[in-house]
Amino acid sequence: MRSRFVVVGALTAVLLSGCGATDDWSGPHPAPTAVGVLGQGFTSTPPTPEATITPRPGSWDAVHPAPGYRVVLLTAGDDPQTKTLVGAVKDWAEQEQVSLKVVTADDPVRHTDSIVEAMNLAPDLIITAGSELVDAITVVTASHLDRQFLVLGAEIAEPTANVTAANWPGATFRGAGLMTATGDDPGSFTPERAAAAVRAGVASVLSGLTGIVIRLK
Repeated sequence: MRSRFVVVGALTAVLLSGCGATDDWSGPHPAPTAVGVLGQGFTSTPPTPEATITPRPGSWDAVHPAPGYRVVLLTAGDDPQTKTLVGAVKDWAEQEQVSLKVVTADDPVRHTDSIVEAMNLAPDLIITAGSELVDAITVVTASHLDRQFLVLGAEIAEPTANVTAANWPGATFRGAGLMTATGDDPGSFTPERAAAAVRAGVASVLSGLTGIVIRLK
């Protein structure tokens, strides 16, 4: 495993390559594909836009990204919940040999700029961790439908087709001033739930089921 640091504007992008994965994002890149298919119980019918589904645990386990999958992890905040999500994404990327860059949005007034920085890296998927980013994601993503986003441990109020969320009861923050039925429970952010959210969310995106909320049990 080797790490390389790349300065991106005022932010720092950290490239973490899985063993055997390329870290060169400058060359031509095939469209991302899924290796494997979703299992029975992920969803009985194709979900409608903005729908919430509750897949059977493990129904996403057979789906993996093809080699060379490029992901940017956009993260904000140093609270325990965000750290748990970040750790889950990094573990998944290493296990799946995903080429991962991490953009840390340190300045709350520049969260929109941080999202743009992540998009400019041209990844196959942008995964966000940290409830601080939700309001900015809501503003930016509708104007960039060519970029796929996966929001972990939260969701946006009106997702467009390019924004998928993976969360669970107690991790359904939807933005400032918006209440949720399950409330906010920091104790619900366990490594196990975070790991499942990453895998279920990525499997859904790779399988073409986007713009929905994946609510884990």
